[in-house]
Amino acid sequence: MSETEILNITLEGPIAVLTMTRPDKRNAMNDQLLAALDGFFSAPPEGVKVVVLTGTAGHYCSGLDLSEHVARDAEGTLRHSRAWHAVMEKIQFSGLPVVSAMFGAVIGGGLELATSTHVRIAEPSAIFQLPEGRRGIYVGGGASVRVGRILGADRMIEMMLTGRKYGAEEGKALGLCHYAVGEGEALPLAMELAGKIAKNAGLSNYVMIHALARIEDMSKADGLFTESLCAALTQTSPDAQEGLKAFLEKRTPTFR
Repeated sequence: MSETEILNITLEGPIAVLTMTRPDKRNAMNDQLLAALDGFFSAPPEGVKVVVLTGTAGHYCSGLDLSEHVARDAEGTLRHSRAWHAVMEKIQFSGLPVVSAMFGAVIGGGLELATSTHVRIAEPSAIFQLPEGRRGIYVGGGASVRVGRILGADRMIEMMLTGRKYGAEEGKALGLCHYAVGEGEALPLAMELAGKIAKNAGLSNYVMIHALARIEDMSKADGLFTESLCAALTQTSPDAQEGLKAFLEKRTPTFR
């Protein structure tokens, strides 16, 4: 186990549990926390196959620390937004599946962070909100793309105009989370799902993470061709041979 002041990193076999620890700020994002996330996903510890991302003291992440927002001019805000984009891209496309265990505030940049992860679990206390429009500003950490594609532009416009809040069950219905669970159940389920994901072949996990989000941007013909390339890559791998052999032998496969 290694620990920093702002991001606790615990290794449990092939699973890395990342806990954001700014309890006095509801785990609001600042440059130090952003840099800690960037550092982890730039060079994850050897042997890590899945990441669980969560918060502490009853909150996941309440978004950008506004005390930092007001200190930037236009150019500084532009560059800061692009820095957020780079880190969110790294989280989404590092090749490691990331499971979010969410409760309390999943607000603004916290929702942008959550939607850069691949599996999202919410407890009843979870609040999904994009309040930027009510504060005279606009999202800058990727919500226009990631949240917009989940909700659609029409619903996201209404959400931002009104400051509307969604709970866990509503979030599940809309796709902001994939599981709505009871109080205290998000992290245990996240660990259970992470354990299952860790048993998948690393190459197929990597391809699923990279291919599907990109195929969404492609024409039908380009998407189908990309699918064939991904199938060719994975189905001719040693892991595919092991998977087929395990199926025929009626046992659980052991991937690399």
